[in-house]
Amino acid sequence: MSGQNTTQLRQDKTDKSGKSFVEQKRRKVVIVGIPGVGKSTVVNKILDFMSAQKLRADVVNYGTVMMEEASKLHGVKSRDDMRKLPVEDQRKLQVYAASKISSIQEEFVIIDTHLFIATREGFWPGMPMDVLQALKPTHLVLVSAATSDILNRRKNDDTRSREPGTIDTLQSELEAAKILLFASSLVCGCPALVVNNGNGQVDATARDIIEAVFKN
Repeated sequence: MSGQNTTQLRQDKTDKSGKSFVEQKRRKVVIVGIPGVGKSTVVNKILDFMSAQKLRADVVNYGTVMMEEASKLHGVKSRDDMRKLPVEDQRKLQVYAASKISSIQEEFVIIDTHLFIATREGFWPGMPMDVLQALKPTHLVLVSAATSDILNRRKNDDTRSREPGTIDTLQSELEAAKILLFASSLVCGCPALVVNNGNGQVDATARDIIEAVFKN
């Protein structure tokens, strides 16, 4: 991947703790959000802005890694079908994805995922303790939005076969996401940031994340 030679040249430079300056600057950022907040759109905008500033970030979609393995093992055809698998099977897929993603050593890595999965048995944590410990994120970012905006986005999304929900159920999902965000922050000992992605505000949302996470 591009930038590898530069990274190798800089790895010899260390501080008093023995950590290289590259290791100090390295960011492994988990960006989460319930369906409909515009998380993937925000991530894509972050990449656009970083590229314009000559910064490179690798993006890994946690669900895609899980889906590839689920397709091989269980023959599922979509992520919505994957969420219908028994919780035990989904749990194994989570651990597999965490192990694969944790091996990435690029300077800036964005992990696009969800804090929980809505299953028939209730909300299932998308990043249990052992998954967080394997991923070792440096930052956690929750993309949020008004419930009315989320509801409209879900209703207008023809690419997914999911129930749009109601204002009440969406409010419950948002509350659960915030609780899990701060619980995850305690587990991995990293900062947690909540950003609001209002309609027409994706540029501002992406810039807020870049300023808070990638420019420190």
